[in-house]
Amino acid sequence: MNNTAPPGSEPNILLDVKDLKTYFYTEDGVVQAVNGVDFAIREGQVMGLVGESGCGKSVTSLSIMRLLGGSGKIVEGEVWLRDRNLATLPEEEMVKLRGGALSMIFQQPTSCLNPIFRVGDQVAEVLIQHQGMTKEQAWNRAVEMLARVGIPDAGRRAKSFPHEISGGQAQRVMIAMALSCLPDLLIADEPTTALDVTIQAQILELMRRMQTEMGTTILLITHDLGVIAEMCDHVAVMYAGLIVEYTDVNTLFEDPLHPYTEGLMAAIPVLGDVRDSLAVIPGTVPDLINLPPGCKFAPRCPYAREVCSQEAPPLIEAKPGHKVRCWILHPQTSAQWAGYTKTDWRFTGEEVFAQPAAATGGTDVS
Repeated sequence: MNNTAPPGSEPNILLDVKDLKTYFYTEDGVVQAVNGVDFAIREGQVMGLVGESGCGKSVTSLSIMRLLGGSGKIVEGEVWLRDRNLATLPEEEMVKLRGGALSMIFQQPTSCLNPIFRVGDQVAEVLIQHQGMTKEQAWNRAVEMLARVGIPDAGRRAKSFPHEISGGQAQRVMIAMALSCLPDLLIADEPTTALDVTIQAQILELMRRMQTEMGTTILLITHDLGVIAEMCDHVAVMYAGLIVEYTDVNTLFEDPLHPYTEGLMAAIPVLGDVRDSLAVIPGTVPDLINLPPGCKFAPRCPYAREVCSQEAPPLIEAKPGHKVRCWILHPQTSAQWAGYTKTDWRFTGEEVFAQPAAATGGTDVS
């Protein structure tokens, strides 16, 4: 691999991830955390990466940032930020990018702030390092950014230490720090998980406003489809280290194609629903050291057939702009599911298969 722009790259694509594979080498074996991920984000858009815990979402973001730690390694693939391949960029070049062109908001803001420095100094340090500002210029800009992200009395709060502010204010400090250098790409990894519902709504509104005002491109990682619906232009659904579905956010909610996405949708609470319990997807995400053959979702899928356990399906464009990794939608195998309708994910706790369609024989598995 080299660090020149890939041939034929679209000029408005900011981030282009190609066949990314990231493994962790442990005493128990090789953890295939990310196992061939492909997606692209256009400039100024918000793309969501959604899936259960353990699907590889956070490892994907850490791979982009090259913050994997000792046992993690990008073993294959490319990560293009415009004309630079981050997967092979020397570490000294990555250091210059992190906090500048690339910024990240982490899930636990209080644990990411240094407890022995004032929050204003921590925001200012980023500006000194990446913008070449003097200490006075950086401090003034830090106070301005803290005010811009909605921290009241920002001049006084800038002098506070992390333990003296709330979780919601700590997340606002992280957003101010991440956006202070006007990054090309902001990665937000579960930015509201540790916050209560009211503060979550405030932080999402803040991110939306800042993205609109500053035009920042965002990769938003979450397990919450409600957050995806509220924030994103496009969404990639991730399972067992792979993208299993990718489309624009409206299409995903109106017409989910992958059985895993169906299950996630069925588990969303609906106002006025009188069910005794929420739907769940049976089973768990597979062991990433000992992945099953074939489709990784097959052991949990109510539609699974023999082909599903034998061969892994490719990611295909089932409809214009709508990609899916499932044999049900593949033209060579889709006939095996003719006459079957979508299952009712509410019936859980036992093996559930789709029931034959009505006498019309129509197929409705899309």
